[in-house]
Amino acid sequence: MLGLQSYASSSEGDSDHEDATATAADGAAASVPAHLMPIDKTHSVSSAIAICAAPVVVPIGASAVPRTLDPTLKEVTYNPRYDEMYAPVKGPDHPDLTMQQRAPRNTLAGYVEKAHINAFEFENQRRTFHTYGYALDPSVDETADGQTFVGDLQSAYDDNGKTVFEAPKAKKMRKQEKNDKPDDIEGFLGPWGKYENEVSVAKPNEQERAELDELLSKRHKRGRIPEDKPLEEKATLHIKDAYDYQGRSYLHAPHDLGVNLRSNAPPPKCFLPKAHIHTWTGHNKGISSIRWFPKTAHLLLSGSMDCRVKLWEVYGERRCIRTFSGHRQAIKDIAWNNKGSHFLSASYDRYIKLWDAETGDVVSRFTTRKMPFCVKFHPDNSKQHLFVAGTSDKKIICWDTRSGDIVQEYDRHLGSVSTITFVDDNRRFVTTSDDKSMRIWEWDIPVDMKYIADPTMHSMPAVTLAPNGKWMACQSLDNKIVIFSALNRFKMNRKKTFTGHMVSGYACQLDFSPDMSYLVSGDGDGKCYIWDWKTTKMYKKWQAHDGVCISALWHPHEASKVATAGWDGQIKYWD
Repeated sequence: MLGLQSYASSSEGDSDHEDATATAADGAAASVPAHLMPIDKTHSVSSAIAICAAPVVVPIGASAVPRTLDPTLKEVTYNPRYDEMYAPVKGPDHPDLTMQQRAPRNTLAGYVEKAHINAFEFENQRRTFHTYGYALDPSVDETADGQTFVGDLQSAYDDNGKTVFEAPKAKKMRKQEKNDKPDDIEGFLGPWGKYENEVSVAKPNEQERAELDELLSKRHKRGRIPEDKPLEEKATLHIKDAYDYQGRSYLHAPHDLGVNLRSNAPPPKCFLPKAHIHTWTGHNKGISSIRWFPKTAHLLLSGSMDCRVKLWEVYGERRCIRTFSGHRQAIKDIAWNNKGSHFLSASYDRYIKLWDAETGDVVSRFTTRKMPFCVKFHPDNSKQHLFVAGTSDKKIICWDTRSGDIVQEYDRHLGSVSTITFVDDNRRFVTTSDDKSMRIWEWDIPVDMKYIADPTMHSMPAVTLAPNGKWMACQSLDNKIVIFSALNRFKMNRKKTFTGHMVSGYACQLDFSPDMSYLVSGDGDGKCYIWDWKTTKMYKKWQAHDGVCISALWHPHEASKVATAGWDGQIKYWD
């Protein structure tokens, strides 16, 4: 290389070369064709160009540098060698991966190797496994002898690993007495012949009878619910001014609020609540149900999982008026009568109790030894002594509070009854159940007049009747609110479906605004949602509670006031 470089740059060599070229050109000019004659240096540019005659050489050791392939690549632009394609993945290991995550996978469940197996052999082994309980181990390598089995190894070794195609010997059957002669009337056995050495005993002996009686008595004792000692039922008054100067109790609605609580007309126009104005605290556990005082809504009744029922003021100082204690387990539902003088509380201790709201006394107790999930007084003023309860044993039971007797049972559902809603001027009532159906009943007729069930329907654990009595809003557990007609046909209105909230698994109570322009509901994440009734658009949502927002009620006389209750034990008032 150095010699070539010095040769190209030597001046003496250039002059000698020029002389030789000139002499040769003069001597052979006549005999050489023009296109083969040397180029005149005055017309050539070759002298201005430096010639690099070094060949392209691969550096020593470059062939040992491997090319790496990303294992996630789907396409490569060159032909990689075998050892490049199957080289281990380069780079440091992820420090937080478990052994299972670190293992190579080409499917969701693991790594599947493609292997060729004869279709007949595969089907043969599959049928052998389903028939006899064993098959050849498919995971053995080529060094195995083909005698490794999976499944029932004992059967495999007993049958020498024979497959269904090779038909191993059938197992010995017990011999059965046979007499198939139809003319032998007395001795005919047919398929009912006894087996050899079969002993049939019609009656147990004395020792077996004693053991049997002891076992049955234990089972009976285990299945019987022990009778609890009567729990102390008390009501604690938290205010000093329970009666005003005229001798009227707190059940009497005040007149000096600027709102006519006795009006039957709803507010002319309702608005969306914007601010949190009050929180009622006092329950130790989550709240399961809240109810406005009938007609006036100047009081609020709440039932909680701390086994207590509390009565709250809605106006004024918003104090806790009275606490009713008398249940052993959580309260599931509460219901006022029309006057507001009494209310019912249904609990998981299997008791329904009728309380006097003014004195706090328990008037009567009702139980069928089954859990009541919903209670409702009959809305007619002439039938205020009757109430219905949906229970866990699929029945709707009607009690008479005067005698304490069950006067009617509606037993057609296939699951525990979730809700009871009176419709059609209280001549009928609608029930929903965990059997994902809805049934419509005529009052006092224990056979359902209409049964609504659809494969697309889900359980509906909360139902609210619209203020105009024409529609029912049902909280469906597929995270929807579906609307049914409350008139003759009870048809689902498929154009009105309210979505966007998450209620799957929770019986979140919902409500209409008094003018029927909005629909309000809580959800399982503690949010409160408001939809427009006409367009079904969601207008507003906000975080109302830390736990589940189990109930949301719109005040019947206020244009924009909503009460919400949650599993955080709080009742919040929004305006």
